[in-house]
Amino acid sequence: MLSIAAVERDTGIAKDTLRVWERRYGFPKPLRDANDDRVYPADQIEKLRLLKRLLDIGHRPGRIVPLPIETLRELATQGTQTHEHSSAIPVITQDDMNRYLDLLRSHQTEALRLALSTTLMKIGLDRFVIDIVAPLIKNIGDYWANGKIEIHEEHLFTEQIKHLLRTAINSVPRGHTGQNEELARPRILLTTFPQEQHSLGLLMAEALMALEGCVCVSLGTQTPILEIAQAARAQKADIVALSFSTQINQNQVVDGLNELKSKLAPGVEIWAGGENQALKRRAPDGIRVIEQLPDISNYVKEWRLVRNQ
Repeated sequence: MLSIAAVERDTGIAKDTLRVWERRYGFPKPLRDANDDRVYPADQIEKLRLLKRLLDIGHRPGRIVPLPIETLRELATQGTQTHEHSSAIPVITQDDMNRYLDLLRSHQTEALRLALSTTLMKIGLDRFVIDIVAPLIKNIGDYWANGKIEIHEEHLFTEQIKHLLRTAINSVPRGHTGQNEELARPRILLTTFPQEQHSLGLLMAEALMALEGCVCVSLGTQTPILEIAQAARAQKADIVALSFSTQINQNQVVDGLNELKSKLAPGVEIWAGGENQALKRRAPDGIRVIEQLPDISNYVKEWRLVRNQ
């Protein structure tokens, strides 16, 4: 039995959402402990994980929450196959996936770090981010949603990738050192809104921007919107880059982007990426939505071309 707080951490579904589903759809169906607090059995946790995965690829809660778990498994399998065929992100081989997964499951932390860092050195940072990290994150997420790995193992994997990317970003040559910083524009401020604690997507974007010679200033995650605007002025940023996972409410994404846009100086652009459906369906006018990581290189080149005209 897990408490509602533990279910929120394990599945990524907010406590308020769980209560709304309980009233509206009759699922989940928590039991009560001695203190009359909600507790959730393992079979309901499994279904909630599947529901979260399906929500992430665009399904609506009203259509899938009432479905039996067998139907949800079929939908999840179909969704994975469709994504693999339609996505512009290459999928790593199953042998590579199994190798990383075996190391993760057996908790061979150093061996996992060595395997990933060796691949990074062989193919370079840009291909590592696009061809390895992006599809690997998705596959790890699928395994977690299907109960094939534990949440602590998923966290371990994420920390390994973050460490590798941060080290690689810091080692990218800065050709503008000692020169006029105008040569290294655009200056890009990277962060997330207060409701967004995931940083991996932001690090992946920063790696590709650094390789394009941009000056990248990272504030980390969960920065208040007013602070983002103040930092953009202080850092003389040309672009504010934001990452949005499916964890953050779509209304918060849209409202936050509109508020930030109103507080930034004229000419400062907002670039936003991530899996949040608000970016695909409801992005405010004037926001540059990064749908695929490889697009970053072209957008930087386009920004420079426009500014140099």
